[in-house]
Amino acid sequence: MKFTLVSDRARALSLAGVLDRAADDAMREFRDAPLPEEVGRRLIERCFGAPESLLLLAEEEGELAGLLATAPFEDPLTGELVPMIVLLHVEPASRHRGLARALVFEAVRLLGRKGLERVAARAAHNDDALISMGERFGFVRHWELLLYEA
Repeated sequence: MKFTLVSDRARALSLAGVLDRAADDAMREFRDAPLPEEVGRRLIERCFGAPESLLLLAEEEGELAGLLATAPFEDPLTGELVPMIVLLHVEPASRHRGLARALVFEAVRLLGRKGLERVAARAAHNDDALISMGERFGFVRHWELLLYEA
């Protein structure tokens, strides 16, 4: 497995469609409404280049096996910025082989080299499998976000 950190904005933008597909796959069962158009491109345009952002690809035999994207998350009260994993995707043919864990740990390592010692992740409230996976990886529930939808 080869990891590639995408550091060129043009290269990142060329992957916007891949990010769209991965985001759609990740959110499909937890979101009633479709995702907004071009979420990948907008994520790159908003966040690419920020210290808290990275786009990490996992490739096997020249094919994309998975990806991980982080973006800055700002605590609205304190203003503290922390990298948040906003997208973690493993292609179906590459699942159940530890690739998600490897992507997370590589991202944590790369962010740590930038002096960023904390990494946040998000999961839908009813995604027990993802929450459990995060806890196995060493993530700790820090606070819960409650949404009211009228």
